Amino acid sequence: MRRRTLLGSVLAAPLLAATGCGSADDALTFFFQARPEEARVRLKIIDEFQKRHPDIRIRTIMSGPDPLQQMLTYCAGGKCPDVMMAWELLYAGLADRGVLLDLRTLLDREPEYAAALRADSYPTLYDTFTYAGGQYALPEQWSGVFLYYNRKLFAEAGLSAPARWCEAWSFAEFLDAARALTRRDRSGRTQQWGFADAWVPYFSAACFGMNNGAEWFTPPVEPTMTNLNDPRFAEGFQFYADLAIRQRVAPKIADQQSVSAPDLFRRGRAAMAMGGHWLYSEFAGHEDVPIDVTVLPVGPHGGPGAITDVGSTGLSIAADSPRIEQAWEFVKFATGPVGQAIIAASGLFVPVLKSAMGSPGFAAVHREIGNLRVFTEGPENSRALPVTPVWGKVSALLERGGNRVLRGAATANSLSDSLTADINTLLESP
Repeated sequence: MRRRTLLGSVLAAPLLAATGCGSADDALTFFFQARPEEARVRLKIIDEFQKRHPDIRIRTIMSGPDPLQQMLTYCAGGKCPDVMMAWELLYAGLADRGVLLDLRTLLDREPEYAAALRADSYPTLYDTFTYAGGQYALPEQWSGVFLYYNRKLFAEAGLSAPARWCEAWSFAEFLDAARALTRRDRSGRTQQWGFADAWVPYFSAACFGMNNGAEWFTPPVEPTMTNLNDPRFAEGFQFYADLAIRQRVAPKIADQQSVSAPDLFRRGRAAMAMGGHWLYSEFAGHEDVPIDVTVLPVGPHGGPGAITDVGSTGLSIAADSPRIEQAWEFVKFATGPVGQAIIAASGLFVPVLKSAMGSPGFAAVHREIGNLRVFTEGPENSRALPVTPVWGKVSALLERGGNRVLRGAATANSLSDSLTADINTLLESP
């Protein structure tokens, strides 16, 4: 959701409409969100599946800007798609309403398959879709967040970046690097930023809090409390905010209204950009901006290595689907070895199976990346963002309170107690 745009979905729609996937009433319906180039990968997986299952036709349904509401609308009208993309932050609301099938009912029928899948999966990703005792999706791609950096600008500054999650910079080392990479003209106007954030600012700030030794929510799946008032979390959150407010090594939120962080990075005006793998296709292949990736920094109370967010999507099956058996065959295929090999070789996604992660295809499409372990070791160093059916209400409070800190109107410490109490009340509500 946070990684896609309405424009991308709109542009992809004609592509999907032209595929001839069929519109007969007996076709398996597959609901997902994607940019045009990502949609092509989905279609390739569908084509490979239909070669093996010519009796199962698939009709694609593209998501708009609010996939949760769109799915609820479809299902309320008795037209719930058979297979649905599941977002880590959104699926609990659907599971709580009984919209999604508990896949354990299907996994239990195939114990050998289930055991093999578990052995080849990353527990952090697989367990993200385990909610209230059920398995409501199987992961299909990982993104996480990390730091892209401009190799040319780093070389000019005499800097080298950590290559693995276990070799992370400290907050102080990261700040020193960002300062060395920030350039201003004689008038004091910034010509080059050391750091720019291409993700959602309050999510990014939360990752800095998590890298200072505190969970954002406890437990991450079905949380009962938030840890905004943990001094370690507040310190990490404030460190992130101060990169723009006090240290002036990153553009302020208001500055990004005129030029986006990805644009700054692509134009060589930001030496580092925080984002996930969804940006790789935008940044790669430009000789004037040679890129690599590195990990997030670790605060004084964090470590020993850095962590990132899970940032995964999965595939779910509608509980009332009349085509559960066909849907299950497709979900197994897309999240299994063949589908994941296509994902790995696309360069647009990071696979969720260890076997696919180590495939030659994945390395081949990331030839530009020297620090490939940032990708391949990312899933095992991921931590789930809050999985709760009340995420919509919680996120509204977080965004409003977090943005006050990020704009310099409040400190992380000053907001923590009141915001924590309000969020915990939501989490405790039935």
